[in-house]
Amino acid sequence: MQILDWIILIVTLSFIVLYGVWKNNSHKDIKEYLKGGNEARWWTVGLSVMATQASAITFLSTPGQAFHDGMGFVQFYFGLPFAMLIICLFFIPVYHRLKVYTAYEFLEERFDLRVRTFTALLFLIQRGLAAGITIYAPAIILSVVLGWNLKILVFLVGILVITYTMIGGTKAVNVTQKQQMFIIFLGMFLAFGFIINRFPEGIGFSEALTLAGNAGKLNVLDFSFDLNSRYTFWSGITGGLFLALSYFGTDQSQVQRYLSGKSLKESQMGLIMNGILKIPMQFFILLVGVMVFIFYQFEYSPINFNPKAIIAVQNSTQSQAFKSLENENIITQEQLKNALLKTKFQNSETLQKEIKRLTKIEKEQREIAKKMILQADSSQETNDKDYVFISFILNYLPTGLIGLLLAVIFSAAMSSTASELNALAATTTVDLYQRNIKDKSPKHYVNASKSFTLIWGIIAILFASVGNLFENLIQLVNIIGSIFYGTILGIFLIAIFIKSIMGKAVFWAAVFSEGFILYLFYQDAVSFLWLNVIGAILTVLLGFMLQEIISNKTTTTK
Repeated sequence: MQILDWIILIVTLSFIVLYGVWKNNSHKDIKEYLKGGNEARWWTVGLSVMATQASAITFLSTPGQAFHDGMGFVQFYFGLPFAMLIICLFFIPVYHRLKVYTAYEFLEERFDLRVRTFTALLFLIQRGLAAGITIYAPAIILSVVLGWNLKILVFLVGILVITYTMIGGTKAVNVTQKQQMFIIFLGMFLAFGFIINRFPEGIGFSEALTLAGNAGKLNVLDFSFDLNSRYTFWSGITGGLFLALSYFGTDQSQVQRYLSGKSLKESQMGLIMNGILKIPMQFFILLVGVMVFIFYQFEYSPINFNPKAIIAVQNSTQSQAFKSLENENIITQEQLKNALLKTKFQNSETLQKEIKRLTKIEKEQREIAKKMILQADSSQETNDKDYVFISFILNYLPTGLIGLLLAVIFSAAMSSTASELNALAATTTVDLYQRNIKDKSPKHYVNASKSFTLIWGIIAILFASVGNLFENLIQLVNIIGSIFYGTILGIFLIAIFIKSIMGKAVFWAAVFSEGFILYLFYQDAVSFLWLNVIGAILTVLLGFMLQEIISNKTTTTK
């Protein structure tokens, strides 16, 4: 990075943080601190909802996901627009009518305190873990860029976000997220344009799409019914629908965004805006990753994008064998490039078979490289999906644009983590603390909210400090959510749509359902998206059964 990159990065982030704090540094009560005084217009709500979901992980991991596996990941979002309609019609009117601060307040009125507390705790567990990952993601970037210790960077990034969120509250989160989304869109469009411009002469966008299609990277739709296949049309339209319903309808980090809306209509319009723009946005980010893949057809791509892993194996007894493998991979990449270029003139079945054969060989070589890295140093992370885009940024983007793209990723990290810590503090304050510690001054509860922001920030930092890349970060966040979201959604579906089921039945149905979901996850029985469907349906069915048993028992006793 050059001085200009540092200037752009530091000035951009400093302006966002200082502006947010300057505009929103005093709060007389928790309505101002947690709901922003209900002043947000629909476009602020919509951008805030999008920015909360579009964390640094989105821009760090999604292009790498497309680079390796193509566009199929976009199917994950196919159920989202339908979820937005359902939430606008049924969830938001209930929240606005009751004037709640959190989604879980509604559950006590509908059921009892036990159900409210249990659901709030499920949210706190899963969102607390996810907050750690959103801090961990940008720390990876700085560790690669600066060569600093990852855990120290996790601490520094975490403290920055905690300070910003603790002082500013919900209004600061909403105000700054509009600026952050502008920077995010600007940076991604400029990066996309630069990639296209760097293609060799005779290769434009349309030619790049043709090559990507011939390489199997544009296979958007998978209509197979394989439950173990992670991303299919059916898992997206069902599992994705249930996940989106739970995330946007019951997750306080999102509910808090539209609870700050000026009116019911403003909140609904903000969510509809998200429903319209989310799939195109994710499609575009994946397309950026596909264009990076095409770019690397004309430039040698490293056999593993994690530079620390490469250094580790080069300094081991495996160095010579690894060098030979790299040379073999260069030859394979060259052969694959030549085969893809031939498809511009003649795309025969024989040529397609050759491309598939070379693609398979290339993937096998990358897998062998991972094994050699682990033999050299078992502590190294071999899964490099999250390093693909940042590696491209640092090695090929011009000075200035590097700083802007890093600002994009950090803006996303700040906005998402701020929303999460804000929601965790709100849930802890309203559903646990204020519910049990009553008759205190308004300022007392504001200070309590700030204290819980600090506590949850520290917990997130501690989790991030022991974090790992697992498969890749964007999948990890969705996996963690899927473990808990199904049960939570089942509780809310009963609360809103099934009036005959009461609190005791719901509570035990949720406990049993969550236990079964944890067992399925431990056994790796189905793809994680299906956990959302199973958890929600199981909670509802168990609720019916238990309510029937309780009702019969009560009747018999009488």
